[in-house]
Amino acid sequence: MTRVLVVEDDPQLVRALVINLQARKYGVDSAPDGATALRLAAARQPDVVMLDLGLPDMDGIDVIKALRGWTRVPVLVLSARQGSEEKVAALDAGADDYITKPFNMNELLARLRAAVRRTEDTPLVQETTLVETEDFSIDLLAKKVVRDGRDVRLTPTEWHLLEILVTNPGRLITQKHLLQEVWGVSQSNKTNYLRVYMAQLRRKLERDAAHPRYLITEPGMGYRFES
Repeated sequence: MTRVLVVEDDPQLVRALVINLQARKYGVDSAPDGATALRLAAARQPDVVMLDLGLPDMDGIDVIKALRGWTRVPVLVLSARQGSEEKVAALDAGADDYITKPFNMNELLARLRAAVRRTEDTPLVQETTLVETEDFSIDLLAKKVVRDGRDVRLTPTEWHLLEILVTNPGRLITQKHLLQEVWGVSQSNKTNYLRVYMAQLRRKLERDAAHPRYLITEPGMGYRFES
């Protein structure tokens, strides 16, 4: 049984989520604040965490950071905060998805199923060295990409970007995170760097660079790798 930890201080919303999740055979635990959430996460080892950012004792982003200190459990943020800065902050802290309130229950459940699939079907742990798609394969150990039977030559920067994305399949990686990882903190606002290098990667790897299948842009947010 897939276990979900719901972290929310609105009793009515908690009740609605618990009813809908249990009806679909999910196991559910709930926490009204951040401290309880962290305690339950350690004790119950949930498969997915649904997290409100506006908690009574601490900010939800601090809960995400605390979780990321020891677990890669998918975190779906449920928040009334609709500004892009809040979304980016949550994603940079380690959230896997961000759903604004009020939300459609069917959409939320679809996002939940997608998060569970990513952890079950593509568990890219450190021992994983080969990523294969229909169009190319990536050997992370040898730092080698093959497409149509031929090696694809990547620059060190292109490789670094690709490596970050493919080792986080399906997860949105923010522009800020990519820029800091590849170019350093001082270049975290140089989004034009990303556009140039992502365009180069698409030309080398995608069948149709103008309509990418694998290297997906989330406008104003970042990029994700879909296998």
